[in-house]
Amino acid sequence: MTPHERRTRRAAECFQNATASLGTIHKGFSLFGLTRGQFSMIDLILACLDQVGPARISLWTWCIAEYEVQCFERLLMDHRITGALLVIDSQARTKNRHLLTRWQTVHGAKSIRWVVNHAKIATIETAGFKLLLRGSMNLNYNPRFEQFDVDEGHPGFELIRRTESELPLLRLDHSTAESRAATGIQKAFTQEQLKPFATLKTWAK
Repeated sequence: MTPHERRTRRAAECFQNATASLGTIHKGFSLFGLTRGQFSMIDLILACLDQVGPARISLWTWCIAEYEVQCFERLLMDHRITGALLVIDSQARTKNRHLLTRWQTVHGAKSIRWVVNHAKIATIETAGFKLLLRGSMNLNYNPRFEQFDVDEGHPGFELIRRTESELPLLRLDHSTAESRAATGIQKAFTQEQLKPFATLKTWAK
């Protein structure tokens, strides 16, 4: 039996905040939660840091909506984050440039990877824990059904870390073709299949 198969699995319907919903994190921790949107991915990250202490994190998201800016800025002020990587959709640079420039000021010039992305993932790593967080929620709370998973020692953690290490560092003025190449889309689709997506998606106002 593998360590993954021996992990303690738990599922919960969550009506409280992120801290109460998590319970106590331990080696082999595994939780699937169903919420009404009362907390966000960032709330989950902060609740985990409350238990595991200073950590290196990574955060995957599509964009930062106007109503999420204050929540996102909370990460820029948290001194428990010893290192951070943001994996974000390339189009975010047109809408979120000022905020993303601040992220690089705090976490370093190499702390952003520009890709074509819609995944909502986070990792938290300390000397004792490797947490993988994923779910439907965005960076702010959203009063509707949402789901999340938090796992310690899951093999997906290493997959995400390996993928992050393989992402090239693109210039801010990179092209759409470069961000697609960085994502590896060409490995999964033919050029003919990608033709309908040749133009940039228009941001909702």
